[in-house]
Amino acid sequence: MFEIPSTLKWLEGSCDGRRWLRELPGQVQACVDQWSLRLEPPYQDSHVSLVFPAVREDRSHAVLKLQFPHSECEHEAEALRLWNGQGAAQLLAHNLSLHALLMERCEPGDHLSRVSADEALNVFSELLPRLWIKGSEPFTSLSEESQRWAEQLAAAWEKAGRPCERELLDAALYALDRLVEGQGEQVLLHQDLHGDNVLRATREPWLVIDPKPLVGEREFSLAPIIRDYDFGHSRQHVVGRLDWLTSVLRLDRERARLWTLAQTLAWAFESKVIERHLETARWLWRA
Repeated sequence: MFEIPSTLKWLEGSCDGRRWLRELPGQVQACVDQWSLRLEPPYQDSHVSLVFPAVREDRSHAVLKLQFPHSECEHEAEALRLWNGQGAAQLLAHNLSLHALLMERCEPGDHLSRVSADEALNVFSELLPRLWIKGSEPFTSLSEESQRWAEQLAAAWEKAGRPCERELLDAALYALDRLVEGQGEQVLLHQDLHGDNVLRATREPWLVIDPKPLVGEREFSLAPIIRDYDFGHSRQHVVGRLDWLTSVLRLDRERARLWTLAQTLAWAFESKVIERHLETARWLWRA
């Protein structure tokens, strides 16, 4: 038996979430039986999945991840399979019906968010080009995802109680309208690549985890790094990351700025108002 981490208790607020939590013990046992695993107590910091350190039959270490089904994680296994361990944790096995992934365990597993901003940016600049491989189906395209944001943003803003000025909302909508055309080469993107989704490892110094994959232009993938407040949260820090990353990676600064502004605002009041996201969006508005 295992105890559900407190970070997953929010799922009790929906019918789908309660059903998933009820079914978890049986799903975990099915994975243990299928892959001959011995599980350790689950990690306590996952908000959308139940994740266990695991030991395989050959005594090698792994991670068992059972996902609460949602659109952003739908093709995580396929993204890891395509990256094939190049800059990302290796996918060892996958059970589609159980939404379960067996993956390489990153050891010692320290988060990149714990190192200095300069070191972290250098790590990101080395990892990103390795992740930018050609992609198409079955992944959602950046064009489709940004269209969804454009359609829902104004209503979400109203529902959240108009948490920012209308002019900032209009700036994000303008950005999405402008960015839909003229994208560069379509590559596989990790749309949530912040410091807690990169872990110190043995096979490589750092490995990426937890992709929320999209296919789109490279500039978009800078958004979560630019707004990552673990590396400094001020206008100077945010704009500095934008300038440094686009220069080093030779990307279009204006498109990276607009993508970051748009996604940051789209995620700023999706479920609850995130004030730091609103501040970041304001700094990028005229950066």
